[in-house]
Amino acid sequence: MTQPDRMPVMFVGHGNPMNAIERNAFSAQWAELGRTLPKPKAIVCLSAHWETEGLRVTSSAQPETIHDFYGFPKALFDVQYRAPGDPALAREIVDLLKPTQVTEDEQRGLDHGVWGVLAPMFPEADIPVVQLSLWRGKSARYHFELGQRLATLRRQGVLVVASGNIVHNLRTFDFNATEATPWAAEFDAKVQSALLSRDFDALVDYQSLGRQATLAIPSAEHYLPFVLALGLVEPDDQIQLFNPKTLSSISMTSFLAS
Repeated sequence: MTQPDRMPVMFVGHGNPMNAIERNAFSAQWAELGRTLPKPKAIVCLSAHWETEGLRVTSSAQPETIHDFYGFPKALFDVQYRAPGDPALAREIVDLLKPTQVTEDEQRGLDHGVWGVLAPMFPEADIPVVQLSLWRGKSARYHFELGQRLATLRRQGVLVVASGNIVHNLRTFDFNATEATPWAAEFDAKVQSALLSRDFDALVDYQSLGRQATLAIPSAEHYLPFVLALGLVEPDDQIQLFNPKTLSSISMTSFLAS
């Protein structure tokens, strides 16, 4: 497949860690994307599960697989996603984001927000992966602008994958539910509408989307990857939704811009 002028950018609602090993509609869509997208030279991932004081980027040549959860079957803990790292790309990100200081982290591996999505998508694990942290306490606007500063990577054959959830409220989550809680469905629909109409300002200032925002985003770490991905979207990109489904109070809604 011919390498495009720029790679897509993707936000993935990752949901339950078991999606990494279960065959379901969500993981099937991830696998389909892996088969149909141009093969990237490298992948930069951002996950809800790595927040730091200041920015950090993985710089190991062989990042480990982090199992940062508990209470799941042994089969999930047995997963080893052995994608290589890319220290040169990590250094490029450090340079790209100057004057913001970004610390290279040789010890940090890939958390389940990364490999849980990439294992179904790119099961051969033959594409170098670098993970960039979220900056704990920084605003959605900050992360949107961070995405804008990363947009140049798309023209270097790098696929940017942001992993989180637009609606993520575990306190109200019903594990037996097969449909969305009404307020969660309403908020997810507002986000989808704003995304497709390119009202990015409303999505960054998500409190403006109404009272459901407080329930949908009780803390911002799962939403910030979404707004960061928005920062990489260019004016002539086509935006496509995939996995537009909300289960109880967790939304799997995702998008691809290319």
